[in-house]
Amino acid sequence: MSRPSVLLADPSRRSILKGSAALALSLGTGLAAKTALANPMKLGEAEVQVFSDGNLSLPMNFVLPEQSPEEIQALLEPHGLANDTYAPDCNVTLYRTGDRLVLFDAGAGANFQPSAGDLLGHLEDAGIDPAEVTDVIFTHGHPDHIWGVLDDFDDPLFSEAQYWVPEAEWDYWRADDTLANTPEERKSFVVGARSRFDAIADQVEMIRPGMEVISGVEAIDTSGHTPGHMSYVLHGGSESLLVGGDAIANAVISFEKPEWRSGTDQDREKGAATRKALLDRIAGDRTKIIGYHLPHPGVGRAEKAGNAYRFVAEG
Repeated sequence: MSRPSVLLADPSRRSILKGSAALALSLGTGLAAKTALANPMKLGEAEVQVFSDGNLSLPMNFVLPEQSPEEIQALLEPHGLANDTYAPDCNVTLYRTGDRLVLFDAGAGANFQPSAGDLLGHLEDAGIDPAEVTDVIFTHGHPDHIWGVLDDFDDPLFSEAQYWVPEAEWDYWRADDTLANTPEERKSFVVGARSRFDAIADQVEMIRPGMEVISGVEAIDTSGHTPGHMSYVLHGGSESLLVGGDAIANAVISFEKPEWRSGTDQDREKGAATRKALLDRIAGDRTKIIGYHLPHPGVGRAEKAGNAYRFVAEG
């Protein structure tokens, strides 16, 4: 499959990436790194493990731009949570099945926020060589999910891997008009996605909703957070596990107020609709979920609670 390059000229790319670093620093350094990895979980004959990539730090008025400070405080204070900042964990899922060693997303790498980018060190601590990874399956193209795919020399870190990208994400981030139509503070997201997709282009296969990416891994459309956001249901025997990416992103807000529109979603209305539909599904089916930004290790279930839900952590 031929994929034309849409990289910007180097000077523009460098200046925008510098702007990204400034944005990250302006958001703060966040909390100390969480536990490096969670205990492995069995899923049929397969094994699932969650590695920490650190955490992000975001102002709450960016996460919830449409709610008043009083509404936010009323929701978060009973849980002992800050109502002015949000420091979500970043949880990267590793899936061992047969002769496949699969990562879902690649973390933030070294150039996004200083409190993130810990994945490589934690893989090495666990005795995992990046060259052993056979597949990297992306949920979407945001920096904390794909910027870690390159090493310090801007070469693919997982050198032997097949990279799987949702087709709608590939098309969106590489479209001719995406950069021009993106707000200034997020232009670095576009440049970063393009540069990483270009670097792995020869190793990329496209994902469409409903596709079995590899044996036992089903792709489901959870767009809204980004135009092509994809989640994945891992099937093992009579059990299933949802790797949800950012479709459900907060253990309190997403569950108790799923209808609240999030500033982190590119399409806020669709993001909320997707979130509610996904919560209905996993609560009804009692499907276990791994949320990329749920409290580390991000594993749990959704339970119905009146007209909303509650997150029940496991693992």
